[in-house]
Amino acid sequence: MPSDAAPATAAPRVIAVASGKGGVGKTTTSVNLAAAMVNAGQRTLLLDTDLGLANVDVMLGLSPRFTLADVFAGRCELADTILEGPNGLMVVPAASGKQHMAQLSPQEHVGLVHAFSELDRSIDTMIVDNAAGIADGVLTFCQAAQDVIVVVCDEPASITDAYALIKVLNRDRGVQRVQVLCNQVQDASEGPALFEKLQRVTARFLDVTLNHLGSIPRDEWLRRAVQRQEAVVDAFPSAPSAVAYRGIARRARSWQSPAVARGHVEFFVDRLVASGAQSTGGLPA
Repeated sequence: MPSDAAPATAAPRVIAVASGKGGVGKTTTSVNLAAAMVNAGQRTLLLDTDLGLANVDVMLGLSPRFTLADVFAGRCELADTILEGPNGLMVVPAASGKQHMAQLSPQEHVGLVHAFSELDRSIDTMIVDNAAGIADGVLTFCQAAQDVIVVVCDEPASITDAYALIKVLNRDRGVQRVQVLCNQVQDASEGPALFEKLQRVTARFLDVTLNHLGSIPRDEWLRRAVQRQEAVVDAFPSAPSAVAYRGIARRARSWQSPAVARGHVEFFVDRLVASGAQSTGGLPA
């Protein structure tokens, strides 16, 4: 179970999971990464920001009373939406089938990011599951995270759209480092080869650093876990995909946590500012 070592004021690490196109396993990755983090003792919040076609709650068999649509309508506070998932995983569900939620303004996306500064929960890690593509909300939520994971499969449309997403994040939002997760690989050589394809084109045209975070094998046990509305790391811990997801989570936990705010929109900015003030003896420069 998650430990209680860190104070509520500590700034959590925020990891955004994104993809250029749909159907590549982005939400499955978010769910399993969050579940693996919880199982490793991290107090973890899984935020669904696919605001029009949300399905994180469905994938975990949860029935939300409130969603982010209720927050925007003024019917509840952000804290009221938090569901308790497996093993203490915290889940903030978005709304499904609400067209107006998919058409929020850039200011409303920023407002949602800022709302997390007022969330009084002790959190070590937050996983942000984004919609597919390059809509404003996706770009804002990725920019507001400390790390971005782009999920890609070895098919032309997935590679092309992943490059398009990375290009827009880099050129329009100043994201300079992207973690690449190769999904549904057939063998051990496919992931590195896929990463090399993407790295070749980004190195030629963009000022961005790509890191091969790892690969998730194509796995029948993962499909069965999805049908059971469970994370594969919980349902079938010894499955090849579960072992791979735990390795991804282990590598992600080794990333250095943020010490200070970076000066633009980001999640938990008040905690980052407070952390920076404590470490420097005053307000961060």
